[in-house]
Amino acid sequence: MKIYLALGSNLGNKEQNLQRAIGELQQQVGEVLAVSSYYYSEPQGFESDNPFVNAVIWMETRLDPFELLAVLQGVERSMGRKTKSVGRQYADRIIDLDILLYENLQIDHPELKIPHPRMKERDFVMKPLRELPGFQLECFKE
Repeated sequence: MKIYLALGSNLGNKEQNLQRAIGELQQQVGEVLAVSSYYYSEPQGFESDNPFVNAVIWMETRLDPFELLAVLQGVERSMGRKTKSVGRQYADRIIDLDILLYENLQIDHPELKIPHPRMKERDFVMKPLRELPGFQLECFKE
């Protein structure tokens, strides 16, 4: 299955954090087909002096969406993320991994929403996503 994941970091060596996360994802999720360029942005939804580095990756996986979510949360914890954002209460983070798209699947579950419900509102997601060769806007029919 083809998937798109968003990565973000605004603590520590941000570029290195993204590289480490991509390496972990390659080992635990599947083949990385493409990686966007890095996109630098100010925090959105909370106050911080720490700007973000973001990227989007296109991967192939055999994991189902909930297995994928569990792996992403495990990678976040292994890299030092202690708390997950709840609702729209955001904070600085060493790594943030989100499932944007999973093939053409739509999931509306309390623990997982695919497509990601706020991705279209976020330039730091949409700009890198549009760079990737497998991305097609048809995924966004409302």
